[in-house]
Amino acid sequence: MDLRSFTDEERKNINIPRRVVSYSGGGAQSNSSEPNIIQFSSPRPSSASATSIPLHPMSPETPWALSPIRTSPSQPLLYHCIASLHRREGNIFSIALTKDFLFTGSESRRIHVWKQPDCTEIGYIRASSGQVRALLSYGRMLFTTHSDCKIRIWNVSITENFRPKKITTLPQRNPFYMFSRKSNSQHKNIISCLAYNHEEKLLYTGSWDKTVKAWNVSDRQCVDSFVAHDGHVNAIVINEQDGCVFTCSSDGSVKIWRRVFGENSHILTMTLKFQLSPVNALALNMSAGTCLLYSGSSDGLINFWEKEKLSGRYNHGGFLQGHHFAVLCLVAVGDIVFSGSEDSTIRIWRREEGNCLHSCLSVVEGHHGPVRCLAASLESDNLVKCLLIYSASFDQTLKVWRVKIYPADKDNLEEPLKSDQQHRETVEFEMSPVLSPSWVEKKLQGDHFQ
Repeated sequence: MDLRSFTDEERKNINIPRRVVSYSGGGAQSNSSEPNIIQFSSPRPSSASATSIPLHPMSPETPWALSPIRTSPSQPLLYHCIASLHRREGNIFSIALTKDFLFTGSESRRIHVWKQPDCTEIGYIRASSGQVRALLSYGRMLFTTHSDCKIRIWNVSITENFRPKKITTLPQRNPFYMFSRKSNSQHKNIISCLAYNHEEKLLYTGSWDKTVKAWNVSDRQCVDSFVAHDGHVNAIVINEQDGCVFTCSSDGSVKIWRRVFGENSHILTMTLKFQLSPVNALALNMSAGTCLLYSGSSDGLINFWEKEKLSGRYNHGGFLQGHHFAVLCLVAVGDIVFSGSEDSTIRIWRREEGNCLHSCLSVVEGHHGPVRCLAASLESDNLVKCLLIYSASFDQTLKVWRVKIYPADKDNLEEPLKSDQQHRETVEFEMSPVLSPSWVEKKLQGDHFQ
């Protein structure tokens, strides 16, 4: 039995009450799961049918606003899978992009290197420790994390034979700590996420030990370490314009940190905590003079906050609803947001110009396991926006998708807000489970998705 049949069987065991929904639209979805086979899908309408977007209720005490899902007869998007690659080296945990290369980290000690965009393998980086949970690239540097709770920095400059060179390992071996198992600056558990502030040359690492550490890359020293959450730290992003550091955790919160002026220490400036569900992913979208923070959680929702231009405060703007199970990864490119989920799908969302309303352009199917990580690169941004999407799943495959997004049909998008409210009023909500019980059990036993 494959994973899709497994999750479908589990879904049958969940008592989900019937709902009356007034949304319409949809169309046949196409799979492209065979390796190296190109399959063109028919364009997707701007929202899927009610069966593919279950409308889950909110907690009665949570005054959130739903970001309306608008229907349109236009056909704004076309996608197809241009490559599907499989290696028997365990689950793929991380992806990183440079101008020329794609890096993938998995359970093995090998970090595979692929040429963009055709994904021909040109080699691999072999480390002394596996479980590469996080990858991050900037310029010629590649940052990797490993099961020995250390960070390695590599020079991945383009050479004829591609021979990457390890620059250093953090924390560095110090004679004072020769006889101790770990230095005080070393994480005590898996390093799950990375972020780099290139202006300050500060590398941030988040760990399952609940701490965040800041490393000065030039001096190769840990300059600050603080307990950030009450649970695993799952993701970090940085707003380099103001230096704010955003973290999310299994404790259900998103926090905003700021570096003290003239010092290395960091202080907590705001906590965005509204739900009990673990928060697994973050994405920061800065375009057209706006700043939006997205967070994906285990209840299947994508919450977003907008930054006020005057006060700098982040206000909750709503949430995107559609995934059946946990949201595990997020990527934002301009006004487009990509989300990968435990339900084995990738959803493509577009934010409307001038406001915070979002529409689901398409549901990309093809993986047979939870989509663990995503990366995206913009090929062209003329009248038609063309992107390459890289997705990795716990089905142990890496897929490459070419996505073309056409301009929005303004006439169909300019519907009165009253119409959206009428749509919502026709929906009968009842409390129902969101998470697959079998996957929850696996999470409790060993943090299956981390």
